[in-house]
Amino acid sequence: MKLKYVVVCILALILFGSCRSKKKIAEKRAKNQKEVVIKQEESVVTKADTKTPVKSSFEISTISYINKYKDIAMLEMRKYKIPASITLAQGILESRSGNSELTLKSNNHFGIKCHEWTGKKVYHDDDENGECFRKYRDPKTSFEDHSLFLVERRRYSKLFKLKEGDYVAWAKGLSEAGYATDRRYPAKLIGLIEKYELHKFDTQVLGKPFVSEIEENNSAESPVSHIVVQGDTLYSIAKKYGLSVEELKRINGLSANTIHIGQKLNLIK
Repeated sequence: MKLKYVVVCILALILFGSCRSKKKIAEKRAKNQKEVVIKQEESVVTKADTKTPVKSSFEISTISYINKYKDIAMLEMRKYKIPASITLAQGILESRSGNSELTLKSNNHFGIKCHEWTGKKVYHDDDENGECFRKYRDPKTSFEDHSLFLVERRRYSKLFKLKEGDYVAWAKGLSEAGYATDRRYPAKLIGLIEKYELHKFDTQVLGKPFVSEIEENNSAESPVSHIVVQGDTLYSIAKKYGLSVEELKRINGLSANTIHIGQKLNLIK
């Protein structure tokens, strides 16, 4: 009798253990399936998010800056022949789209130092500590003084003999004349002009129809040159215009594959 009771207990324990084991397996499977669904949902969300690039705070403030000061830049171009694209690009770069400490406390959008200035001044750390900068009553006055600063100095005189609206030559000329100590200054200006299509304001002042890059690429007339922008390679440019890399190099007399932002590449010989 005792033996029979023991056997029954053992069988009951085995059966109970088996049920618990099956339950754990079922629960584990359900958990794994839930995790898979969650990961799939996260993947879908991630893919959906990548379809619409989110603008950075700098891009948002830059677009706002352009909309706010484009008319002043075009007015200055009409008066002094300084490309509006250059004025805006310098303003964006020097003032961090109007958000730099210097700009906020002095309305100085172009980093112009005191020199012979007799107006109000502020002191700000730049190349050296506590340097003297011009202070303006409003941004418009800063834009006007920027134009006069370039017009009245002999070292910038060559720039006013350039073809109107040639922002690439202007960017390089400003650097060569010593406007900024950053050797990448021309590339930064050209990069901003190309990214935000600031040259459309030059064409507007000059009375020419503006053609965006997309429209230009889709036009029946093939372009004869290409200005190198950030991300360009000889391969990508050649592919874009139906050329081989060797053809592109031969047309431009290039011996190496190195190119730089702002460089003009001819597409036909």
